[in-house]
Amino acid sequence: MSVIAPDERAAFVAVLQRHHLVESDFTIQEAGAPEIVDEVYPLQGYVTVVCCSTHKEKGYTVGHGTAWTAEFDRDLTRGAFG
Repeated sequence: MSVIAPDERAAFVAVLQRHHLVESDFTIQEAGAPEIVDEVYPLQGYVTVVCCSTHKEKGYTVGHGTAWTAEFDRDLTRGAFG
C-alpha cells in the first residue's frame, strides 16, 4: 500500500504541471507504509522525491496533517531540483 493518498498524488502531478515539468523526470520513493488494508491511509509516512535529470532529491513527511505537496511546490520555486 502506498503512503501517498490519491489526492496527494494528483496534487503532486498538478504542481509539476504548473512548473512545466514532466512527471517522468521525477520519482517518488516511499517509506513507512504500514501493513494496513481496506484503503485506510497511514497517519504518517515519508517520501523522497528525486529529479532524475539532476539527481537532486528532497524528503517530505506525508500523511494526515501534512502539506508535503505545498512544500514540494516551494522547493521547485526555490530551485531545489534545478
